[in-house]
Amino acid sequence: MRDAFAALVPERPELRPVAVEALHVTLVFIGHRPDEELPEIAQALGGLRAAPLRAAPLRAASVVPMPRRGRPRLFALDLVDEGGCAAEIQAAVSRAMEPWYEPEKRPFWPHVTLARVRKGDTARPLDVDPPADEFVASEVTLYRSRLSPKGAKYEALERVALAV
Repeated sequence: MRDAFAALVPERPELRPVAVEALHVTLVFIGHRPDEELPEIAQALGGLRAAPLRAAPLRAASVVPMPRRGRPRLFALDLVDEGGCAAEIQAAVSRAMEPWYEPEKRPFWPHVTLARVRKGDTARPLDVDPPADEFVASEVTLYRSRLSPKGAKYEALERVALAV
């Protein structure tokens, strides 16, 4: 599905598409952590293997600008989590990451960031139809993000398979 999602972003000078391999649903964002904390964070995420978490069937709804009003900074693929599995996974990950993460007050919004708007540019809407196929999010991955002028590079540190 990543290729199909990446194909939604047209080549336009004001857009900086997210690389295909970097497309993901963020469950929690813990920000910068010192390298010496990473093994403990990975171990905490690995503890989810003991939880009976089911993989999340998701479906793309639409491409939305963020913020939704005014000048967008990015475009995201809004995902439908009809069974609530993605929300359950996010809540479990949030609890596991509490020593390093303060849970957000706003409800979890399952989405995939498709493209960012270049600084100083204005972007018109992405008028595209997302694929109608359902897909299954079947693993949780802890990523280290390394920022650069060309965008973030992600390194997988820990993966947890979910029950399908």
